[in-house]
Amino acid sequence: MSDNYIQKVNAVVFDWAGTTVDYGCFAPLAAFIQSFEQHGIIVTEDEVRGPMGMKKKDHIRVLLQLEGVQQQWLEKFGRLPDERDVDKLYASFEPMLMQVLPAYTSLIPGVQELMGELRSRGIKIGSTTGYTSEMMSIVTRAAEEQGYKPDYMIASDEVPAGRPAPYMCYQNAIALQVFPLTACVKIGDTISDIQEGLNAGMWSVGVVFGGSEFGLTEQQMSALNEEERQARMSAVRTKFAQAGAHYTIDSIGGLLEVIDHINQRLAQGEMPSMRSVTTGASCNG
Repeated sequence: MSDNYIQKVNAVVFDWAGTTVDYGCFAPLAAFIQSFEQHGIIVTEDEVRGPMGMKKKDHIRVLLQLEGVQQQWLEKFGRLPDERDVDKLYASFEPMLMQVLPAYTSLIPGVQELMGELRSRGIKIGSTTGYTSEMMSIVTRAAEEQGYKPDYMIASDEVPAGRPAPYMCYQNAIALQVFPLTACVKIGDTISDIQEGLNAGMWSVGVVFGGSEFGLTEQQMSALNEEERQARMSAVRTKFAQAGAHYTIDSIGGLLEVIDHINQRLAQGEMPSMRSVTTGASCNG
């Protein structure tokens, strides 16, 4: 392989909800909580956000493995939940999400400007999601009306397994015709996003503001005092670092500086597997 292949980042694979659209990643939240409530089971917002970014049936499976949920299920139904219950919960979840999705498709501030800069640098733009292709038909249509259309998009039901498996990233690489994957970046707002990028052999970047881990609307975030904001940011950075993120950025616009830093590391022969976890507002942590 020629060294020319690894001198610069040639593609960025973006998540959708909580990264490029739906500030705070709120669309799936209420649908998950309500679908469990319909079965007499209480799940908290923090519990629901834990597996966010995964394929939605897998998300339900993770929630059903929580000790508190299993205890509630045992008390109510006299048995532990099984795959039949996954199907029932998903059957109630999906129409709820489809109903609310159109209201949660606004672009996150900075996305359009970032895409313009990436394209000016010749960097291809891919995307992956925990949503199904049917769900994404709503999201992509609304995003395109606002000026955002990645070069490629694949949904979780179009591959053998969703996050944290790397298959959606692999399909992006094939469709975008980019190689090697060590010259690609995966960015998202959840732990499963970080894991997806790592498993694909890409540079993995977490974003704080607008994401599910931060978990606030723009208005709620603005209402925080500086001490509260820093505390929440620090908690998210720690989670991403523990998950193995190469970088954590505060907002989506910080990706450009990260790309510049990755290019320097690539030029020095570094690979994503030679990970030096970086946190902070940009790439100097």
